[in-house]
Amino acid sequence: MTTIVQQEFIRAVGRRKTAAARVRLIPSGAGLITVNGRPFESYFPLLVLQEIVRAPLKAVGESGNFDVSVKVAGGGLHGQAEAVRHGIARALVKWNADGRKTLKAEGFLRRDPRAKERKKPGLKRARRAPQWSKR
Repeated sequence: MTTIVQQEFIRAVGRRKTAAARVRLIPSGAGLITVNGRPFESYFPLLVLQEIVRAPLKAVGESGNFDVSVKVAGGGLHGQAEAVRHGIARALVKWNADGRKTLKAEGFLRRDPRAKERKKPGLKRARRAPQWSKR
């Protein structure tokens, strides 16, 4: 008979624009971060995006103590990186509420509500009116 070992982890969801990230935080890990089954360095090739993803772990001082597994969908790379950051921050607060003050001060727990405004009828974009000509 085989035994299934249930590994304990913390789940959280992070969102930004149309991107949604499902984050699993595994305590006592080696500091590996995987996004959609790939190392996050290959998924987010820009260093700026990698820093965005690592920011909550650095803010709390737990950079190498967790393995992070993320499934992210929707949006672009920047929105996905910020969704992952939001999810990691929420999972860290679930794991240890002492870091909430630090993460909140950095703004990592706030879901950024800014999104693209819808196009209105009679306009070219959300607010851009057609060019007016006198004759």
